[in-house]
Amino acid sequence: MNTQTMTGSIRKLVAASLVSVAMVSGAEASEHSGTYAFDTEGQHQFIIFKISHLGYSWLYGRFNEFDGKFTYDAANPEQSSVEVTVNTASVDSNHGERDKHLRSDDFLFADEYPQATFTSKRVVPGEDGKEGQIVGDLTLRGVTKEITLDAEMVGHGDDPWGGYRMGFEASTELRLKDFDIPKDLGEASETVELIISVEGIRQ
Repeated sequence: MNTQTMTGSIRKLVAASLVSVAMVSGAEASEHSGTYAFDTEGQHQFIIFKISHLGYSWLYGRFNEFDGKFTYDAANPEQSSVEVTVNTASVDSNHGERDKHLRSDDFLFADEYPQATFTSKRVVPGEDGKEGQIVGDLTLRGVTKEITLDAEMVGHGDDPWGGYRMGFEASTELRLKDFDIPKDLGEASETVELIISVEGIRQ
C-alpha cells in the first residue's frame, strides 16, 4: 500500500469514527429528552417556602396543589423550558388560623388571585450539565416579575411501571414587596426562600 492510499484509508477511518461517535452521542442525548408532566398523582413534588419569624426562628410552609410540565433537550439544554401553576389557596403552614391569614389580602389574596404561575424565558446551563439557572416570569398576586431559579437535575431513568422519569430541584429568594404583599413582617422577614422539587413523567 503506497503512502497516498494509506493516507486515504486513515482519513476514511477517522471520518467513520467521528460519525459513529456523533451517532452514539446523539442517541445518548436524545434518550432522556422530551416533555415531562409533573407527577401529581403520586405527589412526588413539593413547593416549600421558608421565612424568618421575627429573626428568632424559621417558619416553613408548602403549597399542596400545583401542576406543570417541563421540556428537557439534552443536546441543547438552553432550549429546555418549564411551566408551573400553583393554587394559592392550598397554602399550608401547619396552622389553620395562620393559613387563613396567608390566604387573605394581607398576603396571597387567594380570593382575588387564585393562581400563581411561572413560565420560563431562558435556561442557562452550568458547565457540569446538571446545574444551571432558569430565568422566567413569576406572576403572584397579580404582579409579574422576572426571577432566576438556581436549578439542579437530581436524576432520570426508567421507573418500575414502564415509564421514564426525571427530577429537578430549584430555589430562589423573593422580596415580598416586589409582589405588592402589603403586610410588614419586619426587617428580618422581607424575603422568603422558595424551593421547588418536582419529578416528571415523560409523555
